[in-house]
Amino acid sequence: MRRDSIEVLPDGMSVVVPCYNSVATLETLVDELFDVLSQSTDPFEIILVNDASNDGTWQSIAALARRHAQVRGVNLSRNYGQHNATLCGARLSSYALTLTMDDDLQHPPSEIPKLLEALDERHDVIYGVPHRRRQSLFRHAASLLTRWAVTLATGHRSVRELSAFRLFRTSLRGAFDEYRSPEVLFDALLGWGTTRVKGVVVRYDLRKVGRSNYGFFQLLNIVMMLWTGYTTTPLRFASLLGFAFVLFGIAVLVYMFGLYFTTGTIPGFPFLASTIAIFGGVQLFTLGIIGEYLARVFNRSLDRPPYVIQGITAPTTTAPLSAPRDGKGTEG
Repeated sequence: MRRDSIEVLPDGMSVVVPCYNSVATLETLVDELFDVLSQSTDPFEIILVNDASNDGTWQSIAALARRHAQVRGVNLSRNYGQHNATLCGARLSSYALTLTMDDDLQHPPSEIPKLLEALDERHDVIYGVPHRRRQSLFRHAASLLTRWAVTLATGHRSVRELSAFRLFRTSLRGAFDEYRSPEVLFDALLGWGTTRVKGVVVRYDLRKVGRSNYGFFQLLNIVMMLWTGYTTTPLRFASLLGFAFVLFGIAVLVYMFGLYFTTGTIPGFPFLASTIAIFGGVQLFTLGIIGEYLARVFNRSLDRPPYVIQGITAPTTTAPLSAPRDGKGTEG
């Protein structure tokens, strides 16, 4: 659905929670959200997006939706990933503000008022960032690399500590309303709509159940997706690298002529082999970058949707969810 005019939404907040194997935490999370949102904003809704969990998460969501009129459940046809599920929920948001958070209780709902307080006329997106992250050395290094890549791709120069705990104006989704690709980085999509971003320090709790699905290699894959899917910086780097080695080759040629005219000899096979290896490595590296871009272009040319909705819980109020944009939803 294309929006050719400014989207005007009623005041209130939509909370989007991508859910994966979170049956043990959902009820507690919803209860805490009700306690906070009933005092912070009115009206509100809670959109729980089940990313094809293999436990009883969808059944738990359906039960919560039957119990609370403000809870909406969305069931995706297969596991698409956290960012895809977040995009799905954001597109279904009914109110002027959208808040996204994890399902594992690491993002305390009691910190939501801090995000609301920081959202003013000068900012469109507020990130809730922890004072200190408790991570392993490799995970911390990968997280730093990921956040650096996001800031490079989106222009969010003022925020280095990006997180899934974010509050933004729902109207920003107009910038990526027609985005169709299975490769989704939600922060990069937000960057298409605004650079007025701010981070505020909030409390993060320890994970009570399970463990993170993002390891070192998963985060590294996100970095590659960011660099080759949302910015042309690597291509420019490859061009500069090629130009630098052209200058290096000219310098080597001058050096060789200098040796020949001063000593009458030139270096032997080891020098020649090392030079060929350097130039060959640069060429392969550059071809690899180009190959990554071609792979992104190929994936997007297939026009695959970022998600497909299999089911939506039946509305219990007169304000149902918006019609899904990708796939046909059926009532759960």
